[in-house]
Amino acid sequence: MQSLRNQSTQKAIFAGLALIFATSFAVMTMAAERWITKTSPHSVEVTADRLVAAIENGPPTLFARIDHAAGAKSAGLELTPSTVVLFGNPKLGTPIMQAAPKAALDLPMRILIWSQDGQTMMGALSPQALKDRYSIQGADKQFEVMNGAINGLMEAAAKP
Repeated sequence: MQSLRNQSTQKAIFAGLALIFATSFAVMTMAAERWITKTSPHSVEVTADRLVAAIENGPPTLFARIDHAAGAKSAGLELTPSTVVLFGNPKLGTPIMQAAPKAALDLPMRILIWSQDGQTMMGALSPQALKDRYSIQGADKQFEVMNGAINGLMEAAAKP
């Protein structure tokens, strides 16, 4: 009986330690991820439309618009409005991928538009976070332009 109690105690301690480690890792990961976020006075759909129009009127190339809520609905599920817009410019992305091929996982750039507590939000991984994630040396000009593009496109999408 005593050995069963010891085993149960050991399992509980191990499970507790695993939970602490997993929680700490998740918190560290979220803290390490830096996002650029902005609010929009428009609905998710209108904000996405305006973002796509701004991309199509500028130098970036629009690669995709993914309506996650529509995908959920097609599977018989519900999801609050959320859309991801993928866009990029090979003149910016190519030097980054040359410096760190794994960065291709996070390129082209993307902006998430979602509804949270009745407010339309826009968010994107900051270019500096991308640079840090892959320990990229150089390409400073590309990251600077990328940061300006993300902020400018979000501002265009959120204009009243």
